[in-house]
Amino acid sequence: MSDLPVPVLMYHSVATAPSAATRTLSVAPDAFAEQMSLIRESGSTPVTTAELAAHWRGGRPLPARPVLITFDDGYEGVHRHALPLLARHGFPATLFVSTGWLRGAYDTGGGLDTMLDWHQVRRLAASGVEIGGHSHTHPQLDQLDDAALAEELGRCTEILTGELGARPLSFAYPYGYSSRRVRRAVRAAGYAQALAVGNGLARRAQGPYALRRVTVRRRTDAEEFTRLLRGQDIGRTFARDRALTRGYALVRRARRIGPALWKAGRARD
Repeated sequence: MSDLPVPVLMYHSVATAPSAATRTLSVAPDAFAEQMSLIRESGSTPVTTAELAAHWRGGRPLPARPVLITFDDGYEGVHRHALPLLARHGFPATLFVSTGWLRGAYDTGGGLDTMLDWHQVRRLAASGVEIGGHSHTHPQLDQLDDAALAEELGRCTEILTGELGARPLSFAYPYGYSSRRVRRAVRAAGYAQALAVGNGLARRAQGPYALRRVTVRRRTDAEEFTRLLRGQDIGRTFARDRALTRGYALVRRARRIGPALWKAGRARD
């Protein structure tokens, strides 16, 4: 069983003309096509999230140079632009969907661009794309109380199971945010593994519920993408992102703890 680090690529939208809200984290279709060719040329072999986690639990063997291709949220361009290219190369991938953002009976209206519908999600699943959970309405899960957290996870899991006929095994935290409490809740909801962001390589030592990914953005050029595949200069590439993440983590922690401290103070009065 290999403990070598694995690059887990995090995509969002694949679109020619993305919305303003998704533009930074979108990838143009021609850039995505180039990136899939670079994966092929590098000798890397894509696997699903479930396959990687199963390997690190001591089971299924992996190819010599595994890589994961993952998509968050559920944008329509994954079906329109990414699926034909994945199929051309024979690449599996994992799509994490926020069930309340997809077009159809459960749509809460929160989607940031044109979203997938359930027919498209089923076609992706039938084409070898692993479908994972990404909550129902895409909130910051670590800011929710226990009841709301359980509802977000339970609703997402229930809908995916009903629509696809199989319980999802993998989860990705919206915005990449989690906590020990959130990770316990994800495990209790029946997920076997979960992905964060972290902008680092995934390692077995991170544990199955805090695996890191690297962000692929509209400005990611071929040179940077090749470095991501090789696991080179990750720290330097995402230095600014990590600094911002650390700062925002303190803000979010204060938001979470602040009300509790206020209530405790009132109780003492």
